[in-house]
Formats: sequence, C-alpha cells, structure tokens
Amino acid sequence: MNFVYLSPHFPPNFYQFCQGLKQFGVNVLGIADSPYNELAAELKNSLTEYYKVDSMENYDSLVKALGYFTHKYGKIDRIDSHNEYWLETEAKLRTDFNIHGINEKSIKDIKYKSLMKKKFIKAGLNVARGKVLHNLKDAEKFIKEVGYPVVAKPDKGVGACDTFKIKNEKELKEFFGKKPAVDYIFEEFIDGSIYTFDGLTDRDGKAVFYTSHFYDSVMDSISNGNSVFLYSLRDIPADLVDAGKKILKEFDVCERLFHFEFFRTKENKLVALEVNMRPPGGYMTDMFNFACDINIYREWANIVVNNTFSANYTRKYYCTFISRRKSRHYKHNNDEILAKYGAEIVMHKEMPPIFSGAMGDYGYVARHAELERIREIIQFIHQEN
Repeated sequence: MNFVYLSPHFPPNFYQFCQGLKQFGVNVLGIADSPYNELAAELKNSLTEYYKVDSMENYDSLVKALGYFTHKYGKIDRIDSHNEYWLETEAKLRTDFNIHGINEKSIKDIKYKSLMKKKFIKAGLNVARGKVLHNLKDAEKFIKEVGYPVVAKPDKGVGACDTFKIKNEKELKEFFGKKPAVDYIFEEFIDGSIYTFDGLTDRDGKAVFYTSHFYDSVMDSISNGNSVFLYSLRDIPADLVDAGKKILKEFDVCERLFHFEFFRTKENKLVALEVNMRPPGGYMTDMFNFACDINIYREWANIVVNNTFSANYTRKYYCTFISRRKSRHYKHNNDEILAKYGAEIVMHKEMPPIFSGAMGDYGYVARHAELERIREIIQFIHQEN
C-alpha cells in the first residue's frame, strides 16, 4: 500500500500515525515544505521517502509530488494529514488522482457550518437556530427572533477562531464595522457545556472505538486568556452515543478518525454543534491512549491496511488536559505540581506556539480512575495567587 501523508511533522505528535503505517508494511510517502534534516528522527525512520515542496499552498507542486510518487511506487492508495487545514486540498488531490476517501463532491458538507446544520436536522438532531447573514439589517431581524446574545462565526472555519459572542446592539454594529471579508453564520447562544463524541470508524462505517470529552470553554479561553482544561469520560451518556452514531451514518463516515461537538444545556438537552472529519486537536489522541491503555495510532493504521481493530479496550481512567498561560500568576510551580501529583501526570510540556492561543502555553496530561481526583488536580494546577 502507498500512503501519502501531507505535512507529517505537524502537529508534532502525529508522526505516530506514520509509525503505525510502517508497522503494517505501508510505503509512507511524506510531503511538506520543511527541510528533511529538520524532521524528528522518529518521523524520518517511518517514511519510505520524503518530498519537499517550496510551499504546501502551491497545488501544482503537490500534484507534481504525487505524480513523482505514482511513477516510482505505483498507484497512490490513500492520502491524509489528519489536519483540518488540509482537508480541502486532500479532497481535491483524491479527486484528481482517483484516491479512496473524502473528495470534492463531499467536502462542502463537512467544511461549512450551515450545511452541517442541514445534515444534523436531517439526522433528527437538535440544532441552534442560525443563518448565514451578510449585513446589519438582516442580523437585526434574526436577533429579533432569537434575542441576545448571539454567536457569529465563519461559516467555513476551524473551532473557535474568529468567533464572536455579541451581547447587544452596540457590539453588533461594531462587528459589522470590522467584519472579516468571509461569510459568517449567526446562531442563537446556547447556554451549556461542550461534550464531544470522538473515535474511529472502519471501512463499513462502524464505530470501532469511541469516547467523549467534557470541555472548558475554548471560546472564552481565547477571548479572555483563561486557563484551559478538558477531560475524558469513563461512561458515555446513551443520548450522546445515539446522536454521535446518527451523525456517522448521515455523513457516511468510513475509515476515519472523527471529532464531533455538542452542547449539553442546563435542561439536559443535547444540541449538535459541528463535525470535524479528523482527530481532535492538541494531545487528545494521546489522551485516548492514556485513558484506555491502547495505541490509537497503530489501530488507525490497522483499519487502513486490514480493516481490523485489534485492541480490546475499556475506559480505565478519566484523562485530563490542563494548561497554563504565561500571562497568569499561579500559586504552585511545576516542581510542586509534580511532587504532589507525579503519579497521575503522564505528560507535561510546552505547547507549540500555534496551539498556545487556544490551548495555553504549558500543558499537563493526567489520569485517574476517580473524577474527583481529576478535578482536584485541575484546581491545584490552575490555582492563582
């Protein structure tokens, strides 16, 4: 099997997908714009060959790279990056080279929030009322229907980036005074917590692995510079599993890692937020492993090559990611944290600068069988002077 992996060096923990493929005898063919000598040794050892392009934004260069690999190794069987940014590029390359997976015909439904909403409704799920609006007059009309606050976010965008919570008419006018030149979808504000449905499907669309995470508000973190935390669940609520599987069916998710987001309101109503046809960001794939004592990177590769998921897993632990920001003044230093919770902390490191805006500057991953212990660790790490 020939597998082209775009930008295999980023994010830095995703080289493990290439490692998994190599373990099953795959030709892993990397394409990126970073010099080969700057790649991590673990990644180099997993690649059959690496093709450096001057710019990943130059589509003709990517076509040339795939043409070279095709000539040397034969037909390309798969292409991926597990990165939201490259989803459309991957879809175009799959279309042009007749490669299995999401193509140009199906990419719009998973990139545009307005189209996602239509699919959610078709699947019978609750959604926030929302519309793509282009001017102040239409926005004022919509807000008369739903009331303040509203959330405005790019119809085609990633996560909470460039998202605004608009609380009154003054803020609405300010938004349109500086609105970026892209389509924005306006939605009624849902007062609730975020829960995810994350996992992996086989070629037949069966969820061979799934889990869920509770999120602190990433939007508030970006807006206010708050510290961040999230943690996985050991027991997944039945309504969340049902909603997640309905989305898998409606979007025909096959042979993919996925990351879906929902609001859980104070009235315990589940509201579909968005789909991401890639693994969750940051170190959440590593959290899969720590929570369940599996290797999701290897199991994903096993699905790609053999359509087999071989791990027998249980959710043994709650696993949490806790971040801190340089701008805040914390009561306990790193040595104190490790001295008190070293048995539970399985990873801690500085976050890559590209993650720091949303996820903080330094992150800890910890696990424990009891949720109260997890909450205690979060509180200790986040405690400020």
